[in-house]
Amino acid sequence: MADAKWRMRGQYMKNCNCIAACPCDTTGFPYPGKGCEGMAGMRIIEGNFGKVKLNGLNWAVVYSWPGALHEGNGSVQPYIDKKANEEQRTALLTILSGKAGNAWFEVLASIVTTVHEPQFVPITWEFNKKKRRARVSVPGFMETQVEPLKIPATNDEQQVIVRMPSGMEYKEFQVAQSVVLKGMGAVKFDYKNTHSSLADVDHTQKGLQA
Repeated sequence: MADAKWRMRGQYMKNCNCIAACPCDTTGFPYPGKGCEGMAGMRIIEGNFGKVKLNGLNWAVVYSWPGALHEGNGSVQPYIDKKANEEQRTALLTILSGKAGNAWFEVLASIVTTVHEPQFVPITWEFNKKKRRARVSVPGFMETQVEPLKIPATNDEQQVIVRMPSGMEYKEFQVAQSVVLKGMGAVKFDYKNTHSSLADVDHTQKGLQA
């Protein structure tokens, strides 16, 4: 199955412990902390792995790197939608493992040392990119809530859009803030008012398409 053609098109979120304009996306080094911790996840609007349909499924991963990502030694724990059947679970874990192609997932796999036991759990997914509000909940394992950035002088909502034409993870995202970012499973952390990226993505075995 690892050589199957696949696609995941849908809503994508990455929340981490960096400042709002996550420097890992630009300079490659986290700030203000020395390491990178947080979550990434997706609701698949349209997807397949070979003949296995992935429409409507959610997945999330919590992660921790002691330094910059490219320095390696990361730890991750995947969470797969409880409603996924056995074939769908295998398909998603195969994609996330980097064994089915796509430069982004291959790079991540190369810098991860520890993969904690995947959990097949209910995942609550709320996502409004335009309003820069979102929430992902994996009871007992992970909780995050996203709100818009605010302009300090006026308290008005701030809109910041970052474009990365040659990006492997996403090509454009709305910048927001994680007002809650907690890992309670094998990877533990607790942050407030840190970075959030909200994007629409289209990944295939050949890499990021949009």
